Amino acid sequence: MNLSEITNGLNDKQHQSVALGDAQNALILAGAGSGKTRVLTHRIAYLVTQKNIHTDSILAVTFTNKAAAEMRARLGLLLRRPIQSMWVGTFHGLAHRLLRTHYEKAGLTSGFQILDAQDQFRIVKRLMKENNIDESKFPVRKVQWFINQQKDEGVRAQDVDAGYNFFIKKSLEVFVLYESHCRANDLIDFAELLVRSYELLKNNAELLEHYQTRFSNILVDEFQDTNTVQYKWIKQLFTGRNNVFCVGDDDQSIYGWRGAKIENITNLETDFAPIQTIRLEQNYRSTGNILAASNALIANNSNRMGKSLWTDSGNGELIDIYEARTETDEADYVIRRIKKFIKDGSSASDCAILYRSNAQSRVFEDALIKYNIPYIIYGGLRFFERAEIKDALGYVRLCESTTDNVAFERIVNFPTRGIGNATLEKVREFAKDQHTNLFQAAIQVAPMLPTRASNALNGFIQLIEQMTDDSKNLILSEKVAYLLNNSGLITHYANDKTDKAGSKKENLEELISAAKQYSHDEDSEMNEVVGFISLASLDSSGDANAPIVDNVQLMTIHSAKGLEFPNVFLGGLEEDLFPSRQSKDEPHLLDEERRLCYVGMTRAMKRLTLTFAIKRFLHGQSLYAYPSRFLDEIPSEYVNKVKAKFGATQANYNDDDIYNQDIEPEANGQLSVGAGVKHGKFGYGTVLNFEGDGDSARIQIKFKQAGTKWLIASYANLEFV
Repeated sequence: MNLSEITNGLNDKQHQSVALGDAQNALILAGAGSGKTRVLTHRIAYLVTQKNIHTDSILAVTFTNKAAAEMRARLGLLLRRPIQSMWVGTFHGLAHRLLRTHYEKAGLTSGFQILDAQDQFRIVKRLMKENNIDESKFPVRKVQWFINQQKDEGVRAQDVDAGYNFFIKKSLEVFVLYESHCRANDLIDFAELLVRSYELLKNNAELLEHYQTRFSNILVDEFQDTNTVQYKWIKQLFTGRNNVFCVGDDDQSIYGWRGAKIENITNLETDFAPIQTIRLEQNYRSTGNILAASNALIANNSNRMGKSLWTDSGNGELIDIYEARTETDEADYVIRRIKKFIKDGSSASDCAILYRSNAQSRVFEDALIKYNIPYIIYGGLRFFERAEIKDALGYVRLCESTTDNVAFERIVNFPTRGIGNATLEKVREFAKDQHTNLFQAAIQVAPMLPTRASNALNGFIQLIEQMTDDSKNLILSEKVAYLLNNSGLITHYANDKTDKAGSKKENLEELISAAKQYSHDEDSEMNEVVGFISLASLDSSGDANAPIVDNVQLMTIHSAKGLEFPNVFLGGLEEDLFPSRQSKDEPHLLDEERRLCYVGMTRAMKRLTLTFAIKRFLHGQSLYAYPSRFLDEIPSEYVNKVKAKFGATQANYNDDDIYNQDIEPEANGQLSVGAGVKHGKFGYGTVLNFEGDGDSARIQIKFKQAGTKWLIASYANLEFV
């Protein structure tokens, strides 16, 4: 493969980035839609084909399983060879690979298990209960978050100074208990994967030197999303004799709430000096007006590294800004616009509705259902997070290793087989006292129990032993199918009356398909079953994928990062919602909110609509809102302002005459939102909302003395004031 094949189709800045000398550090500031994945993969292809760098000498790190899979697929096509053993993956995936390879040096056994967030929560909850720590004062999720936050900083329990903070002191107690439990049971959570692999290299100088020498080129995607321990992990591999190639965008740093440090990307120029910075500013996604508006918005942030997106594809349509009366009106406008787009030839999947908070999705869903438009919420439960899949994998895990206490706890009485909590408490106590696993403890405890409990527990033990023996020589997909059928899971979910669509049984059958499609690396330190279990566990830490079907896409802006859609509706642009109330007094948080808005806007390819409501019912209360300051930061030449036609109800809207530009409330005598009225019984009030049509039409009015009431319009006998 010659150089022209590698650089074909790249613009000047992309070409410059890809063809940098192999002995040069680089920071590629890649704006939204500027082709960063293309640059990364072509850079690797350039190193391999033009600089004769062996694939084993390249470490390529990204953040999501989806991005890692895409990079692998593109590299396979570019290099025209399998790259299965190449060190390309997520931080968590590569850390896991290190720990599997050097488990003894990391203080683990070869059969260590990965905890997902749900399993971690259950363990923390149980430890708190066993140690009489009050959940009402110390919520489990907050304690769990505290533990993970310390690990993301690379900090152990003994290194935390609680000072006089009682919550931190109590959380530290749980942290110590939790770490002890995980060590005793050979468990690793997601945050531990990174901190343990960092400590593995830090505490083993010879091993660190081996990997520093091996990885002559280190490439990192989405560098602005790195947290403290991830930054340390990369930094310790860098010697000055090897090279780093970091791709990121400080304007898209939106994960501060989960530990990402925007200063990491700005520190690159110091910690990895000398380093060349190249800006990718040509955008291949959005129209000129969308980019100009986005540039103007983000320019209000201070301490930016500086970048301005542009396109040669033309200005396109103006950005619509819709002023809704209520969140219901907002949703109705958005869905009617989508309906019109579909009528004019767009696909439903060309349209995305983005929002700051998951709580905003409900009214959009209601409107989509009303207009019979198919939709999907992106970022819901991932496949391997579903209860039925975790149940199935529990059997796979326990039959692979009876030392897996997490799997034992999950399946010991599922499907129900008469093993009660009293029996399980005795098993747990025995395991704790004898320093053994729960399965071995069950074998020892069963003869001591009353006949009925003993038979139930023995039945489970014999089931696991029988299935383990019968399936030991089966290939992975056959093993999964056998365990699903013989455990009773298939029958249980087939007879589940609450699952009328049969989706849970279908998901179990899909797990068999996933096992068939699993491609195991023969050079891996893990066998096929452990590899599949690990893949499932690690998949829970990545991003969920929406099925590729013709549905309108609903998602939070955080979930939308990395995606693009022809038509984007960005809702809820109101003060205290977006930007959030919590961010308004903290400049760095407000900057992150603005970056989040920038990310949302730059998802749009052709049309962008921004909406806000004058009044919104959210979190159980009705609030009057002010338009978001972000709207004021967009120059007027890029926008088209649209308002609801006051006095209209949903029943008398026409598709082409719903919304007019700059319509003001009409004079007294017109029943409209905001109109002053007088009622014979309730006195003076203000019209808030309308509902229904004809004789059943209702009006919502906030009265000064009587509070808010819904009245039947035809009987209200209202007097305008």
